[in-house]
Amino acid sequence: MAGRLLILRVHDITRDLSLETVIYPGDVRPRFREIDNGQYRVTEMTLGSHTGTHIDAPSHYIEGGLTVDEIPPEVLVGPARVLDCTDAGEVIGPSNLLARLDGVKTVLLKTRFSALREFDPGYPSLSMEAADLIIAAGTTCIGTDAPSIEGFNSDGSVHRRLLGCGVVILELLDLSGVAEGDYFMVALPMRLKGADGSPVRVLLWDTENEV
Repeated sequence: MAGRLLILRVHDITRDLSLETVIYPGDVRPRFREIDNGQYRVTEMTLGSHTGTHIDAPSHYIEGGLTVDEIPPEVLVGPARVLDCTDAGEVIGPSNLLARLDGVKTVLLKTRFSALREFDPGYPSLSMEAADLIIAAGTTCIGTDAPSIEGFNSDGSVHRRLLGCGVVILELLDLSGVAEGDYFMVALPMRLKGADGSPVRVLLWDTENEV
């Protein structure tokens, strides 16, 4: 008889969304303006759909692909595996992933970028061969702490390969305080109708099986 899954400590792996948020060159820089009408305050916000910790829906690169509001919730809620790739350099290849993908639908890549608070064009990125390995393993969600899943001077081919095969992408996570291992993840974007992406709040819970 299968044991119960115990939910333990929570890790918030979302970066703060603020004026200091890491911005990919060319993306919308966030702006905030507080409005005080004397009785209450509201904040006017200008954000891009890929500002801060965010999700790439298939429609980000694939014409006719799923939009944020069409992604099944079960893709973004459930078991997740953090892989420590801090020694991978600028390219995360198949050798960094082999024998580490079995039995999990969500994979989160922890790299040296989690410690950075400014954009670095040499951030670690996923090779096409590694993307193919992830797809072959049946992964449905891939996350990274870097600003993008593929290299700064890339042509979008890794995005198109993953998104075209139904793999959604989480980018600019903060995994600095999380060790390699298995967790329970909840990643909730705003339900933006027809959007190609959205800022997202991502939480991980420590888990263990009770016998």
